Amino acid sequence: MTTQHQVNQQQYQDKSQAYLNSHVHAQGIEFQKIQQLIQSHQFQKVLDLGCGGGHVTYQVAALVDEVVAYDLTPSMVELVSTQAKQRGFENVIAQQGAAEKLPFIDQRFDCVITRYSAHHWQSVAQAMHEIYRVLTQDGKVIIVDILGNSNPVIDTFFQTIEMIRDPSHVRNYSLEEWMHFAEYAGFKVETVAKQRLDLDFQSWTERMQTPEYAITTIRDLQIKASELVQRYYQIKADGSFSSEVAYIVLSK
Repeated sequence: MTTQHQVNQQQYQDKSQAYLNSHVHAQGIEFQKIQQLIQSHQFQKVLDLGCGGGHVTYQVAALVDEVVAYDLTPSMVELVSTQAKQRGFENVIAQQGAAEKLPFIDQRFDCVITRYSAHHWQSVAQAMHEIYRVLTQDGKVIIVDILGNSNPVIDTFFQTIEMIRDPSHVRNYSLEEWMHFAEYAGFKVETVAKQRLDLDFQSWTERMQTPEYAITTIRDLQIKASELVQRYYQIKADGSFSSEVAYIVLSK
């Protein structure tokens, strides 16, 4: 029986270079916020949870004593390990594993950052309890991810095209769902902000090596979508679109 973790690993095992080179993942207004938070609190031990191509790691490594770049996919971990050394970051530890079972002692990190990863997790609720456990008492959690929507029409559309594009997709969660996850795990919500992410259709599908039949299905759904959906996602003639992203900061 195939598990969700295996689906994720199979989907991403040959895509590490694509994620390293992805402009969507390499850029973002959230990086400045992350750096400022780390510096203002003088955090020194950071967990980049679901590190992917390692962009969070590269942005914060020069500011702290240690970054653990942690991901479910071995090829992503290997890539970040190599890239960190090439960039002169000797304080980066690359480690493979699942978000739902963190192999670290209690209060190991004073900052846990997860960016564009949580929508692949098998159980966000379980992962949040693990994050709470490994975070120091005065630590912070930073979550950046594409938002689901409380409106079923808007939400179902995006969850559907994401899964057609990427079978390892689990769910983009709404702000209400994120607040539930955070509070259920024992966190206090400090910051909630929204930003928008522009997604170029061609690179969005090429990055995942989406097959042509799936691309055709996604384009058909985009064309047939209601005016409400087309307006919310700002769907363009070539299929490119925009989505809301959450920037959330939590504390104990």
